[in-house]
Amino acid sequence: MTVNEDKIYGRELLSKRIGICITGSIAAIRSPEISRELTKNGANVISIMSKGSQKFIKPELMQWATKNDVITNISSKLEHIHLTEGPQKLDLIIIAPATANTISKVANGISDTTVTLLASCALGAGIPLIVAPSMHQSLLSNPIVKSNMEVLRKLGITILEPVIEEGKAKITYTDTIIESVINRLYHKDMMGLRVLVTAGPTYENLDPIRIITNKSSGKMGFALANEALRRGAKVTLVSGPTSLTPPLATDLINVETTKQMQKAVVSRLKINKYNIFIGAAAPEDFRVINPSKIKISSRINKTFSIKFETNEKIINLVKKINEKIFLVAFKAETGLSRSEMVKNSKIVISESKANFVALNDISVNNIGFGQDTNQMIIVKENGPNIVIPKSSKMIIAKKIFDEILKEINENNLLIHKI
Repeated sequence: MTVNEDKIYGRELLSKRIGICITGSIAAIRSPEISRELTKNGANVISIMSKGSQKFIKPELMQWATKNDVITNISSKLEHIHLTEGPQKLDLIIIAPATANTISKVANGISDTTVTLLASCALGAGIPLIVAPSMHQSLLSNPIVKSNMEVLRKLGITILEPVIEEGKAKITYTDTIIESVINRLYHKDMMGLRVLVTAGPTYENLDPIRIITNKSSGKMGFALANEALRRGAKVTLVSGPTSLTPPLATDLINVETTKQMQKAVVSRLKINKYNIFIGAAAPEDFRVINPSKIKISSRINKTFSIKFETNEKIINLVKKINEKIFLVAFKAETGLSRSEMVKNSKIVISESKANFVALNDISVNNIGFGQDTNQMIIVKENGPNIVIPKSSKMIIAKKIFDEILKEINENNLLIHKI
């Protein structure tokens, strides 16, 4: 697998058997796309089609999308039993799209179609179910349909809220569906832990319309927040300005300046007992002492000078507030030897009392700021240092949390769980 493929497809669903149930909605045209994305993430996808769905797409299309035979009716082979019991048992079933009719039948134990029969068996077998509704908005507002959806939620079924557009409750985005599948099947080794992550750049004002900033995109911090959520942690993400969509279920705090980020971090640390803090943001080290209150005119000012003062290091405040928190600092370097970079990282450990530093050399092409890939050296006070080779930022995030949990377990660091 190439790095670029790895960026998008982390193989989190490798060896997982996923059933996609398709019902009679025009949104059935999205089912092949959803299936393809699941397979690209490593899943073995089996499609189950109701008669209604076959009015919109043909089984041959789903066979192409999944590379598996399509189940269009329940025969004497007892497909619904084989898929919910024994060696062919599915790991998860998603109904996408799910009509109001299908949702109501599943909620009331009616099993008169291929999809509702499989869903009923899945509930009995304890197989996780995800439902992606698609219907007219009036149907979604129907109190009976609402009640039936609540029944499904109480049964532990995940309901993915539809996108409301043009008077219709349209099936949610494919990325949301894929992430929901991954999240349901991910190992939950961080349940009960609370994580605070900083991400992205900060701005420092030069005048009312000009800023000083850096090239950080926030991708690394967002990847870390997403990984923690997948593992079951409660996550707060303090983010500088980015164009990224935050992970679902994140407690997001948007800031602009370094001082705003500092205030947000300090206030959260004082309010909540966080177990882990990861300073993946790139807050500006300097701020303008006296930013102009009006736009600086290039016609009047052919040259001008700027005076800066240093911002307080956010990372140095963390353990002063919570000395038991597991602290990971990030450090970016350019143009230094490895030994020099490691030496500087150990100074950060000394000053901040960090448990380790995630070090990256951003002068290397195609890694670090603004990129989808990174390579890291995890620097510890007493070593050994751990080299993470060039990988997608999602994989880097996974390995960082693997190391955090390893350190906690090996050093018997008692962490209060929420």
